[in-house]
Amino acid sequence: MGPKTNTRIPISLAPTTRYQFGKKDKLKSRKAIQELFAEGKYMNQFPLRAVYVLKHSDFQLQAGVSVSSRFFKKAVDRNRAKRVVREAYRLQKNNLEEILNQHNQALSIFFIYNSNVKPDFEKVYESCGTIIKQLITISNAAHQKNS
Repeated sequence: MGPKTNTRIPISLAPTTRYQFGKKDKLKSRKAIQELFAEGKYMNQFPLRAVYVLKHSDFQLQAGVSVSSRFFKKAVDRNRAKRVVREAYRLQKNNLEEILNQHNQALSIFFIYNSNVKPDFEKVYESCGTIIKQLITISNAAHQKNS
């Protein structure tokens, strides 16, 4: 056997942005979800529909995902659609997180996949990106209004 080589990435080359969607980022509380649907505003960007509530409080960003059994009868297909939506959100949420943190705002968002066609990642990624850009604009407008 040859000499061991160090395969670790040097700190300067390690990625600085962390793309995580951990437990604290997930919207799971029944009470919070009911409040979101009662008070929230809707935004459509096919094939996604987003329900969101923006509040001025300590920074917090939570998201949830749902797929109707009306469109996908098999749980395997629903789970795949949810996985695709979560991945598209996870990869793009960092800009939104930074803006909300700067403005000291809390956002709860719930994505609903509204199509009977199995999800195409590129299309979902594009739709999710558009929704996130619109949410950044809304956050900036709310911050300007309250300043």
